[in-house]
Amino acid sequence: VQLQASGGGVVRARGSLRLSCAASGISVSKYAMAWFRQAPGKERIFVAAISLNGARTDYADSVKGRFAISRDNDKNTVDLQMNSLKPEDTAAYYCAARQQPPHRGDTIFFSWVFYSLWGQGTLVTVSS
Repeated sequence: VQLQASGGGVVRARGSLRLSCAASGISVSKYAMAWFRQAPGKERIFVAAISLNGARTDYADSVKGRFAISRDNDKNTVDLQMNSLKPEDTAAYYCAARQQPPHRGDTIFFSWVFYSLWGQGTLVTVSS
């Protein structure tokens, strides 16, 4: 079972990046998914989440209107489109998964404690 995050890199402020989280050994269609980030010396914080059925998404206030999370169950991936990047977005970005029963398909979880599967992180650096 593995979550593989990719797409990080170095970008100038106001630029864009698209992160992708590819799952192996599981079907993301059975999981609520999320992205978290952790800047050097700081705690891991919530960025975005998408419900099992894809009907709900939510974002940290700091990224609303700039980031978009999406899922492709056929490709077994979850992406994070990041636009209008700012230097304060610099961090390691982690994807996370939580298995959900179908009857809770529209539930979103904002705390890292609810997620049991984690990717290895992909580094995003935004220069001013």
